[in-house]
Amino acid sequence: MRTTPLLTTIFFLSSIALAAAPSGFNPNDYKKQSVTCQAVKRDAGDTIIDITMSYVDINPAAKKTLLLVHGWPSLWSTWSYQIQEFKNDYRLVIPDLRGFGDSTHPDDVESSGTMFDHVGDLACVLKDAKVDSAICVGHDWGSAVCYEAARSRPHLIEAVVGVAVPYIPAAGDYVPVKHLVPVLPKLAYQLFFSGKTKEAIAELDKDIKRTVRATLRTGASPPPPLFLSSAESFLAAWSEIEEIPPVPFFSAEEEEYFIEQYKKQGFRNTLQFYTDSNRYATWKFAKDQGNHTIPQPVFAVLPKHDPVADWAFAAKLLKSEIFLPKLTTKMIDGGHWAHLEYPEEFNAALKRWLDGLQGQLGEGEHVFDEL
Repeated sequence: MRTTPLLTTIFFLSSIALAAAPSGFNPNDYKKQSVTCQAVKRDAGDTIIDITMSYVDINPAAKKTLLLVHGWPSLWSTWSYQIQEFKNDYRLVIPDLRGFGDSTHPDDVESSGTMFDHVGDLACVLKDAKVDSAICVGHDWGSAVCYEAARSRPHLIEAVVGVAVPYIPAAGDYVPVKHLVPVLPKLAYQLFFSGKTKEAIAELDKDIKRTVRATLRTGASPPPPLFLSSAESFLAAWSEIEEIPPVPFFSAEEEEYFIEQYKKQGFRNTLQFYTDSNRYATWKFAKDQGNHTIPQPVFAVLPKHDPVADWAFAAKLLKSEIFLPKLTTKMIDGGHWAHLEYPEEFNAALKRWLDGLQGQLGEGEHVFDEL
């Protein structure tokens, strides 16, 4: 067989992926808990139904609890490095958000997946786990869930860690994603998810392994340059690559587990974060409440090389720090998945911040620290 440059590149990326995969963590070793929670099914006249929330509970005897909240496309198990680092010092409560893994959904992707819906699910999980309050650590959309939980239910959330995405207060006017794409062209995929949701679900579900491998990449094993830039397809940028390399920061067991978990429900309800109805309802709920300031300590960990956006710059434009009087910001190497791509740096930064919570800075002070 003749070796082409493309095949050489794929082989090289596969080697990087295998070399970078973590060891010592197997998600199959952890037992899931489940709890029945009430949810609103808005496409059926705001009917109240039951859903099942699944979560992993580690070291329940610990005094302090970290509530680890994943984003898209992720699961509880994508906190693998943080589980290994913090499981002996903290209680870890790690849910699968509604529509992911074994957590069910009202099956209304358009309007039954708002931020306040997810906050209600977290409250239900914490009650079941008998946790009065927790430090909420979120990545990607999980960051948004944690910020909203801290804003709307401060009695439950002692502090917030927001990874990859800054706090986006609802103080201003509602801005649809279509108005952001000219400035942030790598948000175009979100137009596909929101405007052609059924087509997007079909594309993502056609080959779940391919979708997972296409999405979870790193700077050392990157996606094609045009990835995320289309409003007509999520995976088209990968069309010339027959076999996408394994996820760089997963072991073989983790990747297999991740794919099997997504096969349970597919991607259909996971796109809840992107639909216009959910986004507008989320903004309106917070806007109407009016309390946009989060007084709890906040640790924003923003990647230097996220392909979607320069989130540190975006945070300045949003003036997030005005609404976060106890904010510490850390810039960290890596892209969107910095907690998986550079786990040692991330864990060390998080540990330092957690250790310093008791001596938290006074009201109104802001620390900006760059690695």
